[in-house]
This record gives sequence, C-alpha cells and structure tokens, in this order.
Amino acid sequence: MSDEQVYHVPVMLHECMEALDIKPDGVYVDVTFGGGGHSREILNRLGPNGKLIAFDQDPDAINNAIDDSRFVLVHQNFRFIKNYLRLEGVKEVDGILGDLGVSSHQFDDAERGFSIRFDAELDMRMDQVSDLDARKVVNTYSEEDLHRIFGMYGEVQNAKSLAKTIVTARLSNEINTVAELKEVVKKMVPKGKEHKYHAQVFQALRIEVNRELEALQEFLLQTISVLKGDGRLVIMSYHSLEDRLVKNFMLKGKFKGEVEKDFFGNEIKPFRVISRKAITASEEELQSNNRSRSAKLRVAEKINN
Repeated sequence: MSDEQVYHVPVMLHECMEALDIKPDGVYVDVTFGGGGHSREILNRLGPNGKLIAFDQDPDAINNAIDDSRFVLVHQNFRFIKNYLRLEGVKEVDGILGDLGVSSHQFDDAERGFSIRFDAELDMRMDQVSDLDARKVVNTYSEEDLHRIFGMYGEVQNAKSLAKTIVTARLSNEINTVAELKEVVKKMVPKGKEHKYHAQVFQALRIEVNRELEALQEFLLQTISVLKGDGRLVIMSYHSLEDRLVKNFMLKGKFKGEVEKDFFGNEIKPFRVISRKAITASEEELQSNNRSRSAKLRVAEKINN
C-alpha cells in the first residue's frame, strides 16, 4: 500500500461520484480534502476545462496537494467556503462534496492526540493554531458543560457521572495526556465495551474542540447561494447529530422547525432530496474498510428557480 492509500482510503468513492453527477467542464468543491482520495477521482472525471477547489484546515493535507492546473487547495475550514470561492473568482459551482469523518491518517498520527490507541498530549485540534484543545476542555470546563458535551456529542450513557469523575480527579492533578484521561475514567467504562466507550468520549472532545457542529451548519447554509440550479450537494457523515443536521437541511433548507410555505401553501425550500434514505456502504466495502461502517451518505439537488 502506498502512503497515499494508508493516509485515507476514501469511503464510498463510487457512490460519491455517482451522486455528484460530474459534468466534464463543471466546477466542483471537495470541502474535506484530507488524503485527496475523493479529489483525485473527481479530477479523473473532469475534462481540461473543469475545475476543482478543495478545502482543508489540517496542515498535513498540504503535503497531499495534487499537481494539476485544474486543482486549487484552500488551507481553510469549510465554514468560509463562500468567501474563499469568491477569492478564487468563483461565484457558483456544479457540485459540493463533504466527507465529515476524521481521516485515518489523523487517527494514526500519535502526536495529534485524536486516537485512543496511543498515549499523547490531549490535543485533538484540526487546526493547530486554535487555542482550544482537549486538555483545556477536560481541565477547565464546568461539570455541567462536560455533562452536556459527553451526552450530546458522544452519546455516552453515564455522561453525568463521567463529568463528575473528571472534575473530582482534576482537583488533585491536571489531566494532560490520553493515558491519564483513560486512567481517570477507568471505573466508568462498561466491561467489554472499553474501545467503544473511549471512542465516544474522544469523539465528544473532538467535536467540542473543533466546534464541528457550528462549522457544519455555517457551511451548509452557504451552499444554498454557492450551488448553481441543479447543482448537487453530497455529504457523508459518521455521527447521528451530524446526519440529523444534514438530513433536516436537505429537506427544509434549515435545521429546526417546519418547511416554510408561500401564500398558496407551496413549500419554499432550496433543495430536492435525491436520496430518500441515507446511502450506506456495500457489504464488500464494509469488509475491507472499517471506517465505512458508520458512514451515511445523503444527496440533494439545488432547485432551479
């Protein structure tokens, strides 16, 4: 396996390309470039006049930039999609792809502190210049806030007692590393479910540190004005909170409440949903790529007003 493949085996590659319905001379955006697996396949399907703009705030992604005149890599969070497309002279695009999973490379890089497999400083920042890291969350957040993030973002069963345990433990010593956090929460972990429990706790911290749900909502709202009529929005998520936001947004153009209606009772919404149910990975892919297990792909098309 090459470094590139180890970095990030793209999940549901074929399904994502089908969903984007690529026009050879179209302009596309991959808002989660990572190892570049999806981007490379988009470029394979574009003709000489096509264009692909990719976003990634992770400094490591720059090492995977593709040497192709049709390709631009923007080193920014996708929440700034509209401004940075403007800077590239692009007002509207034919399709947007987002793969909301953390790349396997980030999990495999011990120093980043994303993974429960290695001991490292509690970090988890996608953007290494941000001043909020996992250590700060664990050591300074109130018991109430920790309860909220473990319950909401990690869907941890005993979130309340977990928060209390952490707050009590840090009175004696700061919790600075992955190993120290695992030691502190040891009594909370259900027998035989260690891996799943730790994964939920770490997921909650990562979502909080990177403000992932706020960024996702800001990004999705901008897609309404960035996509051309009939342009495709293709989003793959790995967590029920993200999937719910994406599903509601595609159905209604907003995250809460009912679809708005005009004077005559017709629904006013920006998208037509293409995938009534979320698309999931094939049996074959589930066997070969573990990361595809929790992936849900949703597809919508901008209504051409």
